Amino acid sequence: MVVLSFQPVQLIPTSSLQRRRGASGGGRSTCATIRCGIAEPSGEPAPLGQKTKYNDGFFEKAFMTLFARKMEIYAPKAAADSNKKKKGWFDYDYESFVDVSKSVILGRNRLQQQEVVREVLLSMLPPGAPAQFRKLFPPTKWAAEFNAALTVPFFHWLVGPSEVVEVEIDGLKQRSGVHIKKCRYLENSGCVGMCVNMCKIPTQDFFTNDFGLPLTMIPNFEDMSCEMVYGQVPPPFEDDPVSKQPCYADICSIANPNSTICPKLQA
Repeated sequence: MVVLSFQPVQLIPTSSLQRRRGASGGGRSTCATIRCGIAEPSGEPAPLGQKTKYNDGFFEKAFMTLFARKMEIYAPKAAADSNKKKKGWFDYDYESFVDVSKSVILGRNRLQQQEVVREVLLSMLPPGAPAQFRKLFPPTKWAAEFNAALTVPFFHWLVGPSEVVEVEIDGLKQRSGVHIKKCRYLENSGCVGMCVNMCKIPTQDFFTNDFGLPLTMIPNFEDMSCEMVYGQVPPPFEDDPVSKQPCYADICSIANPNSTICPKLQA
């Protein structure tokens, strides 16, 4: 596979974005934000340490059910059988989707967890879809911006409110960044390893290697936000800052507070 030589990305600082938004339109944001049924009175994710409330509709629950059912194939047999007995097609909610994800990581190392997600993603596509995607979306500025725009409405059920933002790649500014305000998956799992192994790495590898459109995901474990940068080749895992990230010792049920690095990132 040909490696594309993109230069390091420069994200436009949040403070700059806020100043830019306040300079016109009476302070209203120039970025379209999908609030995805968020139930907080403020319309924004809850502060760090509090779990954001959502009102999920039919569309959101359909996706939760689809992903959970696909993931259950790779869960331990006892857990999968138990879920099937208890839950019908639309009985899944976000918490049960995360619970299935947690069961999948048990007994699997980092690479095996990432491969499960890749298999799940491929199982949702018709045969030959990656090749067709490469034809429709070659690694151009337009393709990167188009996929960033699609991410906001189609992945809100998974990650929560997000917005398209401007980034700089190879010295050129383009609107191919997606700022996730507070990732719903990280917030609900409370697990660094699940964020990295079940979301970040497999998603960016899937777009970069299977679809041929580079994608880098940059989670911020301080506030649970995340930046998705279409058009930017991700660094090798060993060079990625997430590879040295410690556990959320106070909120992760499988955390090892005595380890300086999340054990799920070392396996």
